This record gives sequence, C-alpha cells and structure tokens, in this order.
Amino acid sequence: MATTISTQRGQVYIGELPQDFLRITPTQQQQQVQLDAQAAQQLQYTGSIGTVGRLSITVVQAKLAKNYGMTRMDPYCRIRLGYAVYETPTAHNGAKNPRWNKVIQCTVPPGVDSFYLEIFDERAFSMDDRIAWTHVTIPEGLREGSVVDEWYSLSGRQGDDKEGMINLVMSFASMPAGMMMPSQPVVLMPTVYQQGVGYVPITGVPTVYNQGVVPMGMPAVTAPAPQSVSCSAEELKALQDMFPNMDPQVVRTVLEAQRGNREAAINSLLQMTEEL
Repeated sequence: MATTISTQRGQVYIGELPQDFLRITPTQQQQQVQLDAQAAQQLQYTGSIGTVGRLSITVVQAKLAKNYGMTRMDPYCRIRLGYAVYETPTAHNGAKNPRWNKVIQCTVPPGVDSFYLEIFDERAFSMDDRIAWTHVTIPEGLREGSVVDEWYSLSGRQGDDKEGMINLVMSFASMPAGMMMPSQPVVLMPTVYQQGVGYVPITGVPTVYNQGVVPMGMPAVTAPAPQSVSCSAEELKALQDMFPNMDPQVVRTVLEAQRGNREAAINSLLQMTEEL
C-alpha cells in the first residue's frame, strides 16, 4: 500500500498506488447509460431467440406544417423499435415536403406492437433539431399478409397532431427458423423519456453506431413457415421501367409485399408517386 508524506510541494504517494488513483467515479446516470448500451448491444446480436418477424417500413414522404430556421430544412427520420434505432438518409433542402422513399427492414421482438418515429432537421454547426414525432401502432392486418399505406399525424411545437403528416407503407413477414436477415445500420443513442416530449438524447453521452441486427439460427419450430414469394427479374424490370424515378429497392419491396401481384403493386406504387 502507498503511504503519504509531506514535501515542500505538498503531499505525495510513495509505494503501490491504489486501484482508483486519478480515476473519476461515474455518476449513477452514466452507469445506467453504460448498462443500457451493453444490454442493447447484447439484444441486437442475440435478439433473434424470440423474434416474431420482420417489419418492412417504407418511409415515403412527409408534409410538415412549418419550415423552422432561416434556410430550407434538411429533414431525416429516426425510427425506434424495441432496442433498435434506424435512420433514413437526409432529404437535403426537403423543407416542408421531404421525400425519402427509404425501405427499412426491422426485426420485431416479442411483446413489441408499436414504434416511435421522429423527424430531425440536420444541422451543420449545431445539434440536429427535432421538429416532429409520432407513435405508430403496428396494424394487426399486417400479420394476415396485407400491406398498409397510411398517413400518420405528427406532433411538435405546433401542438399534438398539428405538425403535419407522414406517409408510411408497411408490410410484415414471419421469420422462419434459421432465417438470416441482412444487417442494417443501427444507432444506439442513450436517451431518456420525457412526458409529453418523447425520447430526448442525454447531453454529453456519445452516440454508438454498430452494423445492426444479425439474427442467429433458431431451433426448428412446429409451426409451418410461410411460403416465400419470388419475383422474376422480368416482372421487376417491367415495374422499374414503369417507375424509373422510384428506388429499385422500393419497387422490389412493394412487389414482394403484394406477393407478386403486379396489379396491386402498380396501384401501391402509383399512390406513392401521385404527388411527384
């Protein structure tokens, strides 16, 4: 053990230093944030054990009530489902009418029946400004194979359900045993929930990025797995030729969600592009 002696310059340690020498003890909040981040990482890599399926969310566009700031806003969306957080690309100069047409594949863990969506204005020299948010309940009809194309009200500074609306296209697929999902970028952002405001980032705590959810193989189950729908390259190319301005991944997702029904896929794509 170290001993303390007095010198002209003050007290000094002589001998073996203690384990906590010059270490700053983290606060209770910082410890909780670290534990939450570790738990989230563990769930993201092992969350497939009880996974109930895959939710496909196409974030199409939004109609916002106001453009905040002196210049045109650069909005992007952040979706929180379970312990995972997903983001769309930024719609540069999107202002009040941003369009993303971004397909997000989410793993739905047991007991989760909703997700939280936020819209941020990307800033270059300050923190991104949260301008709108909503809480979306996953429609029950998705589990029966239907596709939901709906507009959802947004809350914000203007008041509840007064910040505009956002268009989402959703479909659901049960996950068979052993199925592997492609990884997507996931944001682990330590936050706290404030009543009437939503999830607010904790100041001073860094954001953690990882490669996303990669479910492992699960034991075989007795329930029959749903038949996968394979879309031919000719059908996909025909739809892409009809909608050249649409992201090919969006076209493929809509066609698969409609189980290869070309007419239904065309109707859904027309609804998504009618305001282009």
